[in-house]
Amino acid sequence: MRETGKLLERRNFLFTMATGLAIAPFAAKAHAQGLGLSNILGRASDNALDQLSQPGAFYGDPDIRIALPLIGGSGGALSSLFNAGRKAGLLDGLIRKLNDAAGIAAGEAKPIFRTAIDNLTLADAPGIVSQNDGATQYLQRSAGDDLNRKLRPLVDDALGDVGAYSQLDRLNAKHSFLGLAGIDRDGLGSSVTEQGLNGIFVYIGSEEAKFRANPLGNSGGLLKGLFGN
Repeated sequence: MRETGKLLERRNFLFTMATGLAIAPFAAKAHAQGLGLSNILGRASDNALDQLSQPGAFYGDPDIRIALPLIGGSGGALSSLFNAGRKAGLLDGLIRKLNDAAGIAAGEAKPIFRTAIDNLTLADAPGIVSQNDGATQYLQRSAGDDLNRKLRPLVDDALGDVGAYSQLDRLNAKHSFLGLAGIDRDGLGSSVTEQGLNGIFVYIGSEEAKFRANPLGNSGGLLKGLFGN
């Protein structure tokens, strides 16, 4: 019986070793993919935020331009008043300021995004690798809410610095349609944060796709093979 027990222990040991050796290459590749994706994502976020921090970047791109939200609804007399205010040019200066503030916040957001990326656990490597912006999508799903909370104070400070909040107060004092639409400081800050973050993710995804298309040129050859190249 004692010999039989020793034999079983030896077989279990050999089986465990063989299984570990068989799995090791796949685990190593998944780990390398995770490291490569984190590297790409960090570089992509830095590049995206550098671009968006340039003066006029948000306003100059119609795809991510920050708009003044119609919080109270989009139909009827309220919408007509709102559109009339836009056509009269009453809101042009404010909208410009919203976009300027988003750019300032983007320029200060690098540490926030880097921390979020460093904290990611890229467990879904196969799914992430298969899409050109897969890591960006994963970041948005995993850390989007946290990034929104951390970006909001930067946006609030920037809106104050560019004079957006004070201009909103002056407009609200003179024109009722903004108040009727529910546009106050809190709603404005929340909307600019959400729209700005969406724009940042658009740019990070674009940068990620560029890095994937040319991993050797952008990452010193360390990422070759991670994406089937």
